[in-house]
Amino acid sequence: MQHISNNTQAILLLTAPLMLGRGAQSVDLLTPSEYKRLAALLHQLNKQPADLISTQSDEIIQQCRAVVEENRIKRLLGRGFLLSQVVERWSSRGIWVISRADSEYPRRLKARLRNDAPAILYGCGDISLLEAGGLAVVGSRKIDDALAEYATYIGGLTASTNRAIVSGGAKGVDLAAMRGALQSGGKVVGVLAENLERVAMNRDERNYLRSGGLVLVSAYDPNAGFNIGHAMQRNKLIYALADISLVVEAELNKGGTWAGAVEQLDKLRFVPLFVRSTGKCSAGLDALSNRGAVLWPNPHDTESLNELFFEAPSYGLNHQHGISFTSVDEADAQKEATVVRKELFEAESSPLFSDGLAAGVKVGAEKQNGRNFDEPHLHDPNVYYADVLFSAVRDIIVKLLANPAKDSELAAALNITTVQARIWLQRLVDEGLIEKQKKQGVYVLRKIK
Repeated sequence: MQHISNNTQAILLLTAPLMLGRGAQSVDLLTPSEYKRLAALLHQLNKQPADLISTQSDEIIQQCRAVVEENRIKRLLGRGFLLSQVVERWSSRGIWVISRADSEYPRRLKARLRNDAPAILYGCGDISLLEAGGLAVVGSRKIDDALAEYATYIGGLTASTNRAIVSGGAKGVDLAAMRGALQSGGKVVGVLAENLERVAMNRDERNYLRSGGLVLVSAYDPNAGFNIGHAMQRNKLIYALADISLVVEAELNKGGTWAGAVEQLDKLRFVPLFVRSTGKCSAGLDALSNRGAVLWPNPHDTESLNELFFEAPSYGLNHQHGISFTSVDEADAQKEATVVRKELFEAESSPLFSDGLAAGVKVGAEKQNGRNFDEPHLHDPNVYYADVLFSAVRDIIVKLLANPAKDSELAAALNITTVQARIWLQRLVDEGLIEKQKKQGVYVLRKIK
């Protein structure tokens, strides 16, 4: 049986329906917003969720009654026997569960969604794939054969680059892209909004889950059925787990694909968002393009798709609203510099970069803190602001690499996309300061002979 941390047990008791089979439990669960307030209060008290099921729980529960009624918390926490039954059922089906308090929780979700990251994640398969990044492919459920073939082709092409497909597991575009990647020997992250247990028990999926090519993850109970709200919220996770994204088809002003893409363009801005640029016309894709989405440049081989990943900032981030570093006015430049400095300080708290790495962040951030971001060079219209940004983080990256680290780990520490981390790392490789150990996939400081 899977070992579940005390923090995760407490969060499950407070927020999860703990369904056995398809039968929902009639219990007054904490909503996401209620749990967020409770978690914030516990943090203020220097406590953790696990303290609510400790021997001193009564006193702590009383201190929390300003946020959640005392008897309600006790009723929820009293479901220990039911939790043990459900965990046994999940374990027998290969389903794991983690919480935001666990070290295995995807760093991308914490960095990008912050306090809105789901408190609980359920999954099946290799959990490390959730740190792989990759191409998010999304689209409508109802598509014709031509679009299904197109999505399948995109999945297979992505597999050839050894990058993962991230998608929602729904009929239509999602499944076609996922099948294309899996059948080509690639990796797939399936972010589900419903029926995790049923999908995980499907014979075809089980084979890919066992081989390590597929991981399924959901923020909702493994037996939860379709819920339009869950489907909408699932979109955030798809974009947050990816490096770049492609919308293959979307209905205009309608459906989850449209809503998720608009939210990504207008609000979230986690990754560059591309839209299909060949084949049948689409009013939905045209509208997304008008809102800032970038036309997919149609890479036809492994090399050109790899280049797209590395060049994604110049394709998407310079065009999508609110994410430009190279076409900004004076006020925007100062604002971006302030954001970067704040993110450098936040890197110190990254759990992966404790000890030497965290110390490196602290030293580097203190050094950057003395820098005046209002200096005249930022007002020079001839300055390429991407270079200014790189110069601000260059020493920080070198200090972080006092211990070997992967590009995804560096990205999590600096709260940036893996695409951006790779661009900066390649610049340091070109300068001869660091080198990449291809076998381990980590970057290290170059030894001076």
